[in-house]
Amino acid sequence: MGLDDTPRPALPTPASGGEGLWAVVVPIFGPSVLFGMTEGAIFPVVALTAIDRGASTAAAALIAALVGVGSILSNIPASRLAERFGERRAMIAGSGVSVCGLVLCLVGGGLLPLALGVLLLGVASSVFQLARQMYLTAAAPLRLRARALSTLGGSIRIGVFVGPFLGAAAMRAWGLAAAYWVAIATVCLAGVVAARVPDLEVPGQARAASATVTARELLRGHGRTFATVGLGVTILSAVRQSRQVVIPLWAHHIGLDPATTSIVYGLSGGLDALVFYPGGLMMDRFGRKVAAVPCITVLSLSFLAMPATHGEVTLTLVSLLMGFGNGLGSGIIMTLGADTAPRVARALYLGIWGELADVGSGGGPLVLSGLTAATSLGLSIIVQGCLGLVGAAVFLRWVVNRPAADPAG
Repeated sequence: MGLDDTPRPALPTPASGGEGLWAVVVPIFGPSVLFGMTEGAIFPVVALTAIDRGASTAAAALIAALVGVGSILSNIPASRLAERFGERRAMIAGSGVSVCGLVLCLVGGGLLPLALGVLLLGVASSVFQLARQMYLTAAAPLRLRARALSTLGGSIRIGVFVGPFLGAAAMRAWGLAAAYWVAIATVCLAGVVAARVPDLEVPGQARAASATVTARELLRGHGRTFATVGLGVTILSAVRQSRQVVIPLWAHHIGLDPATTSIVYGLSGGLDALVFYPGGLMMDRFGRKVAAVPCITVLSLSFLAMPATHGEVTLTLVSLLMGFGNGLGSGIIMTLGADTAPRVARALYLGIWGELADVGSGGGPLVLSGLTAATSLGLSIIVQGCLGLVGAAVFLRWVVNRPAADPAG
């Protein structure tokens, strides 16, 4: 048997009864739900915290963008970490880094600790997502791959939906800083659950072969895929991450208070979480384009509509449209990465794939920040919407609708 014929490990099979099913669901998706709650609790308030500490709107958007920058800096190291030490230890380490980042966000009254803390949260996010994606890419059969990865994306969305409401309740009682304490509690619990996750067993021969492959070799061998589908992934990620910043910034622009902003953000995340499984089912049954193109198109149209909103109701409606579009593509970036990843050096390939996504995640809000400083918030939001329509055209042209099998090498 060659390296490329390494048997695919099966997903864990639950024992009979609810307890057995719970024992499977919790270790596979529990850490992702809890980490999503952490992100959901603090994403709506990072920009608001920066403004509260004296930052301009453009500077607040820049600080919020550091989540993506942290991921960019850590994707490839995270892939090596997870491959060498296993996803369980990688996620525990990610929990510890998150706690450090959240404490930095809380201490002092300046912008520098906040910026460093947000950067560390991006590092931790990269570790968590890559570790879970590695497991499901290896374990799920091709006919179920999109549903498995969309459920992973959906589990994060469920957490992101719940997190803002927990944060809003805490802020109403104890102020803006309370959202960070909620995040500390949930990420600590994520670390505890992650400690119970079984590592994916990789044959020693395959592990040794993967360790000899370099990022340069993968870039050379898969350059066409990275330059085409990868470009679409970068654009989608830019629009998605800008959404995290645009909702609270535009809410502040039209005069909504932080607690109301968290609720609007949470409602958007709720609809996002509701449609994740239908999106995965569509991808498995009808092909990847059926989810990828509508996802980025609806997101783009909602961006174009947002500057026309002037109150809580209209902003909520547009935010719900954003959530619906985003949810349709739950797991699409991970699925496209899994479809194109070789079996040898899969972790490193997914790390590079994550780098393409995070260039968009970090770059989208940075572009938003720069355009806002140079022009206006409304115009910068419109530019992001137009960029998303370009991404829709890229997906329509280059995405392989139905992958025949895993790439061999």
